[in-house]
Amino acid sequence: MTYQVALAFEDGITRFIKVGPRETVADASYKARINIPLDCRDGACGTCKAFCESGKFDGGDYIEEALTDDEAEKGFCLPCQMVPESDLVLQIPTTSDVAKTAATTYSSTLTEIRRISESTYAFSLEIENRDDLSFLPGQYVNIEVPGSGGQTRSYSFSSGPEVSTLSFLIRITDGGLMSTYMRDVAQVGDQLNFTGPMGSFFLRDPKRTSLLLAGGTGLAPLLAILEKLSGMQNPHPVHLIYGVNTDTDLVEIDVLEDYKSRIDGFTFDTVVGDPASSSEKKGYVTNHFEPHHLVEGDVDIYLCGPPPMVEGVRRHLEAEGIKPQNFYFEKFALAVTPDAAAAPEAPVAEAPAKEAAETPVAQPAYEIGEEHATFQAQFDARMALELAIVELTMGKLTPEQLAEFKVLAELAGKTLSGEKFVDAAEFTVTNEAFHQFLFSCVGNEHLLQAYNRLEVPATMAKVLRQEHWIDGAVDADHLAIVAAFENQDLAAARTAIMAHNEHAKATMAAASRASK
Repeated sequence: MTYQVALAFEDGITRFIKVGPRETVADASYKARINIPLDCRDGACGTCKAFCESGKFDGGDYIEEALTDDEAEKGFCLPCQMVPESDLVLQIPTTSDVAKTAATTYSSTLTEIRRISESTYAFSLEIENRDDLSFLPGQYVNIEVPGSGGQTRSYSFSSGPEVSTLSFLIRITDGGLMSTYMRDVAQVGDQLNFTGPMGSFFLRDPKRTSLLLAGGTGLAPLLAILEKLSGMQNPHPVHLIYGVNTDTDLVEIDVLEDYKSRIDGFTFDTVVGDPASSSEKKGYVTNHFEPHHLVEGDVDIYLCGPPPMVEGVRRHLEAEGIKPQNFYFEKFALAVTPDAAAAPEAPVAEAPAKEAAETPVAQPAYEIGEEHATFQAQFDARMALELAIVELTMGKLTPEQLAEFKVLAELAGKTLSGEKFVDAAEFTVTNEAFHQFLFSCVGNEHLLQAYNRLEVPATMAKVLRQEHWIDGAVDADHLAIVAAFENQDLAAARTAIMAHNEHAKATMAAASRASK
């Protein structure tokens, strides 16, 4: 049997491959001319190590040095050995550029434009080669605006991966490039090009209660998620809270009602920020969290909305002492308005998925991220990014950059004394400067943002509140990484980074236990 495997790269690009019976993921990738990290091909080096987000597989044969039992239990895998037993989603620790691949561009026909509220339109596209387009529910594409000279705007699919027609939502914004086209120019039959799929905001295998939170037309990717869930056997409850600013902003309620009949255990609430609303539930979405929605933290949260909404939910959870098992979010900037600064606590989103900041003076800005219940996932994600960045920087640093890299390692070491901190706060600062250095050398803003979104320094500052034990190998790890760059030894650098990750997690675990 043939399975579909999604290869999600660190820069947001996702490529899909078909893997045949008894075929490894690595072999199928290279047949498709996607050069994922690979070296020994025998399960001995760990170069190809990836993280399986969802699906089942036979892990194959490998040695402990390549993949530990603890890593395998957490979901790490070796594509050179693994054989799928279902469709899979793999996080590949490198960029699409390094893997010598890219997102695909499709030519589509505009088949429908519907005005579904005073400010919101729905539109649909069809492509001839629909079977060639695969995506994960929650992902987006960049659509080229006709007549704009090649400028694009990003939109999340509101339709599911198995639906033949591709659907999207757009909030009409005065002066917006795509808004002006859709409202004033677009005609059924127009040709539009788009590139994708992209993004790491997508549905994972449901393993517990799910809470979906939508702000405005941030509803779009959650509709795609619901469509996927409607075709699955999911024994866990799913609740959606859909927030808007005014009654007229509510859209697709009939679609949500239909999903109630198609998805066992699915419920939803609508919340309107306007105090004069006729809605039963008003104010902030966080005002309407119920204990059974959060299950004392045993919940996966998916949130698509503007930054104030994302931060508001995060602050509410912290105040309640609830750490969700997984918190996946997609946030985007609001359109620039004269009174925007005066209203940072907007209850819900005014903005559509991705196009929210579309004005003549501001380009769209959005951010995708995730948070997990343990710091281990943060550090593993940092390691994955660093393993990718060494591929881009090995052998390319100038003598001056190498010297600076070494100085940063030595400065971090000066805040330590054997297995003790001299100054834990100062170590957090100098350690961060060391880890961020290679990202600044590359100049890839996407990778740097992905690294910064992990917020490792904030976690360290919170956990390392006082001087205590630190794994004595941490200082040596920093110097070993520098030495590998001085010797242009990629394998040594990767080995040192992976060892350092384990030593850092051991330090954090000890600090967490000491603080309890």
